[in-house]
Amino acid sequence: MDKKVVVITGAGSGLGASLAEKFSNLGYFVCLLGRTEEKLQQTAKRLSKDFSIYPVDVSRKSEAADVFQSIQRDVGPIDILINNAGVGMFDVAENIKEDAVHQMIDINLKGTIFCTQEVLPDMKKRNDGMIVNVVSTAGLEGKVTESVYCASKFGVRGFSESLVRELEDTQVKVLAVYMGGMKTAFWDGIYENDAIKDLMHPDDVAEIIMDNMKPRKNLTVQDVVIKNKI
Repeated sequence: MDKKVVVITGAGSGLGASLAEKFSNLGYFVCLLGRTEEKLQQTAKRLSKDFSIYPVDVSRKSEAADVFQSIQRDVGPIDILINNAGVGMFDVAENIKEDAVHQMIDINLKGTIFCTQEVLPDMKKRNDGMIVNVVSTAGLEGKVTESVYCASKFGVRGFSESLVRELEDTQVKVLAVYMGGMKTAFWDGIYENDAIKDLMHPDDVAEIIMDNMKPRKNLTVQDVVIKNKI
């Protein structure tokens, strides 16, 4: 296959869908990953013909392994992995339910690790590729009612920084993105629409991410912070 291949987790809505559309417009073959096939189908309507859909729970290593093997077999080598899948349940620390703790750690942290493990061997073998971890500013500072969410994102931050060290003698790049809240379905059931109307738009965040992914002579961007206006 001649086209470059980008894999995006959490591609059913929000930032993942915005990134998918922009990469499709640039001529990439886009692999859409997410837990809900119906949402992935909605994203696919915004793309060109060169895409594939893979329903998957990234928190399950066996599922992630099967999907990434299918992509590499059916589509080709993966040039870019964007670990975007994430969930958040917010309350004061003592009130966060056990299931919510498991979901945030499993999807936000373990899912990022498991997907990255699937692409690293081939990227290192080819000495080429990029991994983008969508972290959130919750990976930079503790926040009220977000203790476990922050814990999961601090974990992704540590994983990302360690990857940079492990890959510093290769041409495989890692970009960690720390962005504030966006106007997306992530907040459904948490805030009313009026409370998020002034947040960043995912299309704008997608543009900033992609601009920082561009290869540039004599420099590399390892992390970028994107915040809402105060």
